[in-house]
Amino acid sequence: MASVAAWLPFARAAAIGWVPISKGPMPVPPVDHDRTRTDEKVRINVSGQHFETWSHTLSKYPDSLLGSNEKEFFFDEESKEYFFDRDPELFRHVLNYYRTGKLHFPKHECITAYDEELAFYGIMPDIIGDCCYEDYRDRKRENSERLMDDRDSENGDHVVTTTLREKMWRAFENPHTSTAALVFYYVTGFFIAISVMANVVETIPCGTLPGTKKNPPCGERYEVIFFCLDTACVMIFTAEYLLRLFAAPDRCKFTRSVMSIIDVVAILPYYIGLGITDNKDLSGAFVTLRVFRVFRIFKFSRHSQGLRILGYTLKSCASELGFLLFSLSMAIIIFATVMFYAEKNVVGTDFTSIPESFWYTIVTMTTLGYGDMVPHTIIGKVVGGVCSLSGVLVIALPVPVIVSNFSRIYHQNQRADKRKAQKKARLARIRMAKNASGNAFISSKRKAEEMLLAREMGIEHEDNNEDVFALQHHHMLMCLENATEREFVEMEMQHNGAPSKPSNTPPLTPSPSISSLDQSSCCTRRNQKKYQVRL
Repeated sequence: MASVAAWLPFARAAAIGWVPISKGPMPVPPVDHDRTRTDEKVRINVSGQHFETWSHTLSKYPDSLLGSNEKEFFFDEESKEYFFDRDPELFRHVLNYYRTGKLHFPKHECITAYDEELAFYGIMPDIIGDCCYEDYRDRKRENSERLMDDRDSENGDHVVTTTLREKMWRAFENPHTSTAALVFYYVTGFFIAISVMANVVETIPCGTLPGTKKNPPCGERYEVIFFCLDTACVMIFTAEYLLRLFAAPDRCKFTRSVMSIIDVVAILPYYIGLGITDNKDLSGAFVTLRVFRVFRIFKFSRHSQGLRILGYTLKSCASELGFLLFSLSMAIIIFATVMFYAEKNVVGTDFTSIPESFWYTIVTMTTLGYGDMVPHTIIGKVVGGVCSLSGVLVIALPVPVIVSNFSRIYHQNQRADKRKAQKKARLARIRMAKNASGNAFISSKRKAEEMLLAREMGIEHEDNNEDVFALQHHHMLMCLENATEREFVEMEMQHNGAPSKPSNTPPLTPSPSISSLDQSSCCTRRNQKKYQVRL
């Protein structure tokens, strides 16, 4: 070993041209004969793709499939290799884990298939490297949310509504389930838009009154018209709220929900205004209540997917928004305090107190800069510049997280809508295919019945080249119909693939010569009931 260690520097130097190559022979490298006897190559066949590695590489992790004796169940004696009927592309990452001890996540592969492969080989996904763990966690969360949405949509499609309340609640939550629910959905959306527009238009001046110089707003000049319009909108909103409250599965939970509070705030000022007299002391309170009518615009969140996505984003980013508000509050207090002490000795200064300086720091940190409060000292100007730069940095920190969550939730909703549309189209195609195959089966069934009756009665049929197996199959089907007293008949299908009522046209009957004969086979129908199926 010492001689080899002495020769290694010269060999490396000769390899890169530092010294001439020695003419003497190199010493024989040491070989661990025990290792050559114990360590051997292992040949692994994964769905036709071969991999080779050392046995000690697999034995590093004895708790996994390839590192334990369980892999002997997959050993093929003829080819002297281990055969696994699994995905060879994903097995490459599994084998690299045995070689390097680091597990990586392929971004282009399906997360479910990757988890299945890891579970098959007995590898825990928690040991994924730091370079890939964030991507794996995000893909895992998106996949779980997608599966949950699919499960909820499937459960919603197959919910059996028995009571009136359940039917009403399902109509409110899923307006596309019925025509009446869809009409009510658009009617409420129309009145929300009318209410918001009326609240804006009534503040516009409508011209001077005849004989006077007053230019009152439209709300005062056409007070009766706007009052009737507001009354109609409030009646619709009240009826909607009461119906939702009646149909809600959990009324206490419904009354505490955000949308329920928005509904109450939207209609409550109207009823309070009816009880307020023309007393001047109460006029200010009445004006304040009228301001709350603007909250009716939030009722659009039931009709707008974008507003719902924005609400979900703000809810999921509660911690980031809290960090933003906390950081801004600290910065505002610090810079307002410094600005006050820097400008308090200036004659006629606007920075009379620290709370008065809050307005300057808020406007400066948000980069608005109205210019109503301006520092005059050099220290104040320096502090103002630092305040502006600090505001840009503080606000910019949580914004990428909020944008990322919004993009994730938006694309998730887009994928959910796309999956629903694809599922609906796929089910329609399946129903149409079943309809076509069912009609072909009924036609073949009738044809086989005619041939069986013709063969039993000794009458030659036009098409007597039917397969014997098919005739026996139809014969057994007729026996089943006779034993169960049911008959398979065709069903009419709509163009979208949905089944409708059975056809009123009678089925085709055999020729008069056959139908008039006495049927003496074991499949003779006696008082059979028609059984409608989709095949």
